[in-house]
Amino acid sequence: MEFTRCEHCGILNALSRSGARFCSPKCRVYWHRAAGKLPSELTSHDRWIRRSAEKVPLQLDGRAASSTRSSTWSSFKAASASTVGAGLGFVLNGDGIGCYDLDHCMVGGKLTPTAAAFIASHPGFYSEVSPSGDGVHIWVHAEGQRGSKRVIDGLNVEFYTRGRYITITGKAIKTTA
Repeated sequence: MEFTRCEHCGILNALSRSGARFCSPKCRVYWHRAAGKLPSELTSHDRWIRRSAEKVPLQLDGRAASSTRSSTWSSFKAASASTVGAGLGFVLNGDGIGCYDLDHCMVGGKLTPTAAAFIASHPGFYSEVSPSGDGVHIWVHAEGQRGSKRVIDGLNVEFYTRGRYITITGKAIKTTA
């Protein structure tokens, strides 16, 4: 029996069949509806990969992907149809898309006041819950620059525009606390 994480809810389950991506039809339907709402700023680029449950970047055939080798990336359509790994990722290559990664900034499914204030002052074109369930990814338009890790008002903030991939959950959030 294969144990893996559901791509929607993240619960570790014995999935019903080899290669299954979701623990239930409800999770499968919810994930596909949410994924259909990802912004074209992301879906129109062929910079998609799969990822393992441990966040290792994977190609569609299961081999290791690279955040710096475009030959290991694919289209959104192909990556979202694949059953390899535990989820999706988008590669940042310095061409105008960046991502803020806020850690441990949600409690009980709601943004902390500090996170809500940060998001209000750094509006992006898309924000979503990270795979941990208590973090947030804020996708923004940004020129390529060196990545950074900072603590701002007690909030752990990472920012990347190139040489990285960021996980995608499709769980969009409202940006109010």
